[in-house]
Amino acid sequence: MAVIRKILSLTHNNNLTKHEQLVQGVIESIEDGKLSVGDQLPSINIMVEEIGYARKTIFKAYEELKNRGLIESRQLKGYFVISQATNITKRMALILFAFQSYQEEFYKTFRKEMGRRFQIDVFFHHNNLTVFETILTNINGKYGMYVIASMQHQKVIPLLEQIEPKKLLLVDRYLDLGKSISYISQEFENVIYNSLVQLLPQIKKYKKIILYFNEETDYSPISIKKAFEKFLKDYSINGMVKNHYSIGSATKGYLYFALGDTILWHILRDSVRKKLKIGEDIGILSQNDNVSKEIVFGGITTISTDFNEMAKMAAKHLKNDSITQIIMPSRLIKRSSL
Repeated sequence: MAVIRKILSLTHNNNLTKHEQLVQGVIESIEDGKLSVGDQLPSINIMVEEIGYARKTIFKAYEELKNRGLIESRQLKGYFVISQATNITKRMALILFAFQSYQEEFYKTFRKEMGRRFQIDVFFHHNNLTVFETILTNINGKYGMYVIASMQHQKVIPLLEQIEPKKLLLVDRYLDLGKSISYISQEFENVIYNSLVQLLPQIKKYKKIILYFNEETDYSPISIKKAFEKFLKDYSINGMVKNHYSIGSATKGYLYFALGDTILWHILRDSVRKKLKIGEDIGILSQNDNVSKEIVFGGITTISTDFNEMAKMAAKHLKNDSITQIIMPSRLIKRSSL
């Protein structure tokens, strides 16, 4: 039978337990059209003979499929497929950079939109290639869907290519994995450059603009740094890039572009201590908007995409089971901090 062949093909996947091989084999047989509503599954005795697993292991797998509402047991007849809604309680892996405010916002909206039918396990790679590789190695083959905010690094491409294209959705950062891979990403270089150009009159109010850029702590793409340096050169602006902020160094007449929220709050605290007025004595520009930035000090100017909308689009993609390839728009939100 096709379902037995499918299960046998999964026995070579060392990342799956025997129980997971059995459950996943039946689910994939339904999704592939090999099993339809009304079809009978192999009996436990046949499964023991063909697969070689213990009766209790097969029974436990069938019980899970019953609990998912996919099969039923009929007295003296066996197990039968009763539903093709395999997305019910589908296990999903969500891999993010870290639980920063904007990624927390994405998760909460995504969790709400997906509903209770889906089990979502969250992992964080912290922009660390070794951690990223370890996560993908450990979870590959164990989930029905993989939603990944990936590092923009060539070495992660072979890792991502091990996941079935229909089970993979890239969010936030863009990677070119071909026409079969779905993504809902944002673009950085042109957005940052054009936003800085729009802010040129405000930027010229200040003696100097400093971008705090650190790939390891801010998880920021190198394209932001490239856009910033191009802007400085094209418009002869006095500015520089630093990889860390020294506590107490906020200086009157400077404009600070903070990518990470930790640095942002340090600058704001130092401004209060030094009695520097935001938007007059010093300027503040930040990436990734949230409620706090809308409120504090009359509002912080930000360059941001809509992470709530990104999460809604990701949920819609997963429910529709289609190919989605979208670059999310970003916008400059001008507030009083400049």
